[in-house]
Amino acid sequence: MGHSHHHDHDHEHSHAPEVNSDNQRKVLLAFWLTFAFMLAEVVGGLWSGSLALLADAGHMLTDSAALALAYFAFRIGKRDADSKRTFGYMRFEVIAGFINAITLFVIVIWILHEAWQRFQSPAPVLAGPMLGVAVAGLLTNIVVFWILIRGDSEHVNIKGAALHVMGDLLGSIGAIVAAAVIYFTNWTPIDPILSVVVALLILRSAWKLLKKSAHILLEGAPEGVTPSRIADHLYEQIPTIDSVHHIHVWSITSGKVLATMHVKPKAGEDPKTVVRAVERELSETFAIEHATVAVDWSEEGDSCSLS
Repeated sequence: MGHSHHHDHDHEHSHAPEVNSDNQRKVLLAFWLTFAFMLAEVVGGLWSGSLALLADAGHMLTDSAALALAYFAFRIGKRDADSKRTFGYMRFEVIAGFINAITLFVIVIWILHEAWQRFQSPAPVLAGPMLGVAVAGLLTNIVVFWILIRGDSEHVNIKGAALHVMGDLLGSIGAIVAAAVIYFTNWTPIDPILSVVVALLILRSAWKLLKKSAHILLEGAPEGVTPSRIADHLYEQIPTIDSVHHIHVWSITSGKVLATMHVKPKAGEDPKTVVRAVERELSETFAIEHATVAVDWSEEGDSCSLS
């Protein structure tokens, strides 16, 4: 039996360029805002002697790198597939999300180390300049976060960038609280204490992002789309199937799920009709638009791909 492999790729990607272009613009604008304020925060942190500000500035430096990487990932991801990379460069975006998570872990370690040093030997902090810079930082981060969460906020790359900025938002709030406490009570240990609190909040976000991006890179099954669930559903919905096996399901990038499997139609059933029914169920129930379904021929023990 001949092979046929038909998918409505135009339909699949009809909105992709528009969404991708919008994401690209958002990330580029967020990068310039973050980078510009990071420079201001370094100056403010050194001037006031605040670890909370310097920690936030260090985090904003990684944010700038993360946003630049995210922008680069969108540019690379738009490239067409070629003979060497048959799925194109879409996975580059997931790699960017993974690197973002790693950089968050690194910055947390740095903040905790610096905070420990401050506990050992407290340093004077100028509360006035610290407060001014922290408030300006908070406003900048709110604007950047708002830009990023509009539209396609579930994209792993946008989510990675937004998590970085969320960490900065918390850092700015921490710096404001620390500045107010130092201003009214002159109790400087609040500065490293709040730095540690922010570091732990960042750590939680970093772990979630690391898990999600690593799962995609390891070809893990998307949430709620396990092979056993797919098999159970197909047996239930398509009575013309005798057996389903060798099911593999994975994501190329965020929101793009692929699957391969072998199906054996019941005696006398038309293989092509069975395969089309399987494709329809995969698309409608599990949002799997790109499936390769092979038919098992029981007599020969051979299989032939029909989709």
